[in-house]
Amino acid sequence: MTAPALLPYPRYRPSGIPWLGDVPAHWEVRRLRNLADMRVSNVDKHSKEKELPIRLCNYVDVCKNDRITADILFMRATATAEEIARFRLECGDVLITKDSEVWHDIAVPALVEHTADDLVCGYHLALLRPSPDTLNGHYLFRALQSAVIAGQFHIEANGVTRYGLSHQAIKSVLLPLPPPDEQAAIVRYLDDADDRIRRYTGAKARLIALLEEQRQAAIHWAVTCGLNPDAPLRPSGIPWLGSVPAHWEVRRLKNICRFGYGDSLPDEARMGGSIPVYGSNGQVGWHRQSNTKGECIVIGRKWSFGKVHYSAEPVFAIDTTFLIDHRCTEANIRWLYYLLDCLRLDAVSKDSAVPGLNREDAYQQIGLYPPPDEQAAIVAHIDQATAEIDAAIARARREIALMDEYRARLIADAVTGRLDVRAAASCPSGI
Repeated sequence: MTAPALLPYPRYRPSGIPWLGDVPAHWEVRRLRNLADMRVSNVDKHSKEKELPIRLCNYVDVCKNDRITADILFMRATATAEEIARFRLECGDVLITKDSEVWHDIAVPALVEHTADDLVCGYHLALLRPSPDTLNGHYLFRALQSAVIAGQFHIEANGVTRYGLSHQAIKSVLLPLPPPDEQAAIVRYLDDADDRIRRYTGAKARLIALLEEQRQAAIHWAVTCGLNPDAPLRPSGIPWLGSVPAHWEVRRLKNICRFGYGDSLPDEARMGGSIPVYGSNGQVGWHRQSNTKGECIVIGRKWSFGKVHYSAEPVFAIDTTFLIDHRCTEANIRWLYYLLDCLRLDAVSKDSAVPGLNREDAYQQIGLYPPPDEQAAIVAHIDQATAEIDAAIARARREIALMDEYRARLIADAVTGRLDVRAAASCPSGI
């Protein structure tokens, strides 16, 4: 059966809200306070005497999972009987993040699909319990996934180093409201579309993982064995390393390079200029000046610690990173980038409240040091060998990004009434 075409509704009326525009003529637009009960949790992760044991659904559970299911490993904590009664999760509830260090992590929604007597909403979250005769919890979840509607939260979030939503801001959010049967049809359509999109992007993600394994193998072989299969070998004296090219040196990282520290840079200083700003996870903005010389390597020191980034041009490395440029090593910078990538510095960390990469521990890692001419040859070989792999990975990532954009647009169009999905929702192959 051919899926019905998605078309606009036959009749619209002005909503009276500039950012929303026209809505289907039979829809309402109502504030969240009139559609759902809101409860802001104060249950924290601490265990206290004379309180009851609970499992706590916390901020991270919501940020990492758009559905709260029995598969999640919830934190153990305690709460009073009154807190359990007020904040216990029920199927159909919607949780949103109430506070965050970044504004775009405000009001991230998750739909509750699992309940238990001891499963409780944690702090930094707001629990929304829809009025059953008026608002479908699944529809509320989809509506809050829409950037058009969630933008209301982002505008109201206040703060400088940490952003938060007031109770009034949450309750005042406006929601396009179709009749209950139409809410259910929208949910059916979007769930079916989402399932198909996730299967597609999941296949692309698995392809990327395989390509990255292939890329890593090509780099590791060139960095540890060289390019001449007939080169004489000698024992390295290190059991896991085995025999190595006879003319290569075995060095600890401290004898190959040294790590410089990145510098502090406020968020507001990362929005101007033409110099890339690098953090632990890659580029995070632009600045007017650099703190590296020429080509360089930036290594995550905190948060995404151990991640290694290469730039052919100067950058500004912030204080969550280490940096390496020609002032820090005599080695070929790009060869050193490939060596560091093989050393898996993300496995070298200290157990602490904020795990990170310790410079002295990193310095103890062992690498092979070929002569400068071979370093240059290895770089040329790896660059050529990985070019097609990198292009394939980039294509797959673009395809995932496009499908994510399509999903976001589809959700927004369905929950704001731009497209009528009722007929498609009743078709077995809705998209």
